[in-house]
Amino acid sequence: MWPLYIPLAQSGLLNLLPTSLLLNQTSQFTSLSVLNSTTATPTMEAPTWAAYAAAWLVTIALLLISTHLRRRKLNLPPGPKPWPIIGNFNLIGSLPHRSLHELSKKYGPIMMVRFGSVPVLVGSSVEMAKLCLRTHDLVFAGRPKTSAGKYTTYNYSDITWSQYGPYWRQARKMCLMELFSAKRLESYEYIRVEELNSVLRGMYELSLTEKTVLLKDHLSTLSLNVISRMVLGKRYLDEGESPIMTPDEFKKMLDELFLLNGVLNLGDWIPCLKYFDVQGYVKRMKALAKKFDRFMEHVLDEHNARREKEKQNWMAKDMVDVLLGLADDPTLEVKLERIGVKAFSQVRTPHLYITSF
Repeated sequence: MWPLYIPLAQSGLLNLLPTSLLLNQTSQFTSLSVLNSTTATPTMEAPTWAAYAAAWLVTIALLLISTHLRRRKLNLPPGPKPWPIIGNFNLIGSLPHRSLHELSKKYGPIMMVRFGSVPVLVGSSVEMAKLCLRTHDLVFAGRPKTSAGKYTTYNYSDITWSQYGPYWRQARKMCLMELFSAKRLESYEYIRVEELNSVLRGMYELSLTEKTVLLKDHLSTLSLNVISRMVLGKRYLDEGESPIMTPDEFKKMLDELFLLNGVLNLGDWIPCLKYFDVQGYVKRMKALAKKFDRFMEHVLDEHNARREKEKQNWMAKDMVDVLLGLADDPTLEVKLERIGVKAFSQVRTPHLYITSF
C-alpha cells in the first residue's frame, strides 16, 4: 500500500505545536528546499520487458483462477477438459457431427464442450432433444450472433438468425400463418406439378441421346425452380429471366449462400481471431451480401412495379408479394421494413426444401 501523506496545516495539528518546534520545523523545511534546489532530480528507470511479462503472467493467472472458481459453483454436464484459447477444437475433425458422436459415447447424452471461448451444450439423444426443444424451449430459443447472420441476412433480420423477442415471434407467426400455411402451400401445387413434369421430360429426352443421366443435377434444378417460383415469382435458372445475372451466376450465388451459412468460422468462437479473418470467410460473406442485395432490390422493384400497374386488381402470387403486403400492415407489432422483406425472401430456409416435393 502506498503511504498516505497529510499536510500539517490541513490536519489542524499546526495550532497545537509549540513556537520553538514550529521554528525548528520551518528551518528544516528551508534547508531541505535549498538542498533540493541544488541537487539534480533523479530520473525514474523505465520498466524492463521482464516487468511487463510478469504483469501479463499475473493477469492471466488471476483470470484463470477466477474462471476456475466460477466454474466450481456451476453444476455443469460432463465433458472433455478444454485447452486455453482453442477450447476443444482439437477434438473436432473434418466431420463435426461424427466427432461429437464419438465424444457422446464417452461423456453421455448431454455434455459440455468449448468451441474456443464459447461453451456449447451438446444433446445427443431423443430425450435431451425433447428437453431442449420442447420442455425448455424458451431457454434455448436464442440464436448465437455469428458472422453469417450479420453479413448474409441483413444483420440478423431473418427468422433463422434473429434473436428471440418480439421480432422473432412475429416472424414465426408470419411463417406459420402466411408464408407456409397449408392453404398457401396448396395454392403452389401447380408449380410443383409443372416443374416435376418439366424435369421428367428433360431427363427422358437426354436418355435418348446419352447412356447415363446424372440425377443429382436434375433434382437440384427441380428444387431451385420450385423455390424461385414460389418465393420470387419466376424461374431464375432460365436464360433471359434476370437482366442483372445469368442462371449460372444465380445458382453459384445460392450455393455460396448455403455454404457460408454452414461453415465453422473461427472468428465467431475465438475473439482474438475475429478481426483477422484467417479463413477468408468474412470477406466472401461481405462480397456475397452486396451481390445478393443487388439481386433482391431488382426483385422488389419488379414486384412493386406490378403492384402499381395493377392497383385494385393486384393479388399476391408469390411470397414476395405476401411480404410486401405485410409490410403495409399497420397492425403488426414490429413494422416489417424493406430490409426485413429482403431477408425473408432469401431462398435459404430448409422449410422450402421439405415442402417443395
